[in-house]
Amino acid sequence: MSHTNGHNGEAQWRHEVNTAPSPEFPPRTISGRIIEPLYFDHEQPGEFPGEFPYTRGIHATMHRGRLWTMRQFAGFGTAAQTNERFRFLVEKGQTGLSTAFDLPTLMGLDSDDPRCLGEVGKLGVAVDTLDDMQRLFADIDLDDISVSMTINAPAIIVMAFYLAAAEDAGFDWKKLRGTIQADILKEFHAQNEIVFPPEPSVKLVIDLIEFCTHHVPQWNTVSVSGYHIREAGATAMQELAFTLADGFHYIEQSMERGLDVDAFAPRLSFFFNAHNDFFEEIAKYRAARSLWAEALRDTYGAKNEASWKLRFHAQTAGCSLQDKQPEVNLMRVAYQAMAAVLGGCQSLHTNSMDEVLALPSEHAVTLALRTQQVLAYETGITNTVDPLGGSYFVEQSTEEMRTAAQDYFRRIDELGGMMAAIDQGFFRNEIARAAFAQQQEFDRGEKIVVGVHRFVEEDGHDLDILEVDPAVEREQNASLKKIKQDRSQDEWLRCLDEVRRAAENNKNLLPTLIAAARARATVGELMNAMADVYDRHTAAVV
Repeated sequence: MSHTNGHNGEAQWRHEVNTAPSPEFPPRTISGRIIEPLYFDHEQPGEFPGEFPYTRGIHATMHRGRLWTMRQFAGFGTAAQTNERFRFLVEKGQTGLSTAFDLPTLMGLDSDDPRCLGEVGKLGVAVDTLDDMQRLFADIDLDDISVSMTINAPAIIVMAFYLAAAEDAGFDWKKLRGTIQADILKEFHAQNEIVFPPEPSVKLVIDLIEFCTHHVPQWNTVSVSGYHIREAGATAMQELAFTLADGFHYIEQSMERGLDVDAFAPRLSFFFNAHNDFFEEIAKYRAARSLWAEALRDTYGAKNEASWKLRFHAQTAGCSLQDKQPEVNLMRVAYQAMAAVLGGCQSLHTNSMDEVLALPSEHAVTLALRTQQVLAYETGITNTVDPLGGSYFVEQSTEEMRTAAQDYFRRIDELGGMMAAIDQGFFRNEIARAAFAQQQEFDRGEKIVVGVHRFVEEDGHDLDILEVDPAVEREQNASLKKIKQDRSQDEWLRCLDEVRRAAENNKNLLPTLIAAARARATVGELMNAMADVYDRHTAAVV
């Protein structure tokens, strides 16, 4: 692992600490002992936080200087209902908004599509038109709070809606902060919310990167996501390797487009799972930072240190939640969240205890947010930077993670690269084998889930869960019908034709999509217009 000179590293680190935000009062233990900003071996100091390759953290002071952004995923029913939940969470102390879309929107379908019957607003918010986006963020200061939107296949359309809504509300694109997931590669590996074939799908991601690099400079254009890869059954090592491999592909495709790596790489972010194996998760995050830094500097030639720094959001493991004794999920989530914080996350979502049963209730989501607040203000884990750095176990685990990921990078290259590996089913096969092996361990009793395999209680504990009113679908479709009736048919048709022409001529689609959004073209109509050019993906049997 690459390190700089210890004495020079310490001098630079101390300079950054002295000029960075610091706690108003020196942190102390309950016993009154003052806690130093960093602990290290003075004889062999090695790497310092904020120093390449950032194994110990991308900032000199990390959470001692600034806490992570606390986000809770929110979205259900209509845009107005989700807007109410957003404002509720902000009042409770949340510092960033994360948007969940319903299944029809994720698949690029309109709420009135017959295939969407019974799904509208059920697992997230329904967004069909610019009007929905305007209602979703009504009375929210987009200059003051960062916004995350978890969507992939139609991400470029949703981003067009967001930019149009923000501009129409008087917000300057250059001041907007947030993230759109837009990571279509992981859909081909794991999640399956796919519309177009791989190559045009990636082309749309690069359109987003290119446009935002020039016009929305504070926006994170892709959240390269290992989370869903892990939820599909991958190991921590596979999550690490496949996620970084996806990130490298976006780097390469953006550079082929002619973009300077230092112009766009600082706005790529990552999204990792925070799973049960506490120390392995911490090692995964530390390895990810060093692998990314080395690749960006040494392989892709980035000169800007901001390009080298892997910034990541973490979410606790949804697949670990259990419907038996669901209150126990509170403890699972707390330990997973602690691993994410000790691993150096920049933002964090903690799952609610009832998410295995339904969308989270206000009570459950408040407890999930309080979990982060207890970690931040009561446990003392933010008082010093990288408190597990130097642990024999953590350092060895980090190096093993790095080695395993590098072996996967080599195997992907030998298959012919990302597109060839997808075509050959490499990622799906690897994940399927890992998921099967893990399930066998549970079936043989080698792995224990509390409340499921042991410590079982016969009597269940009922929770008050959130139920989405079936009237939501009727309300959404009535609104959509009126918008379609009231819009200018000539302008609407002209904008759809412009989208097709831009796709045929291999142009960046965002400008024409923003215009189409204002003409009240719907998500489904715009996806159909692009499908006329790009075709639709047909998954091969693996």
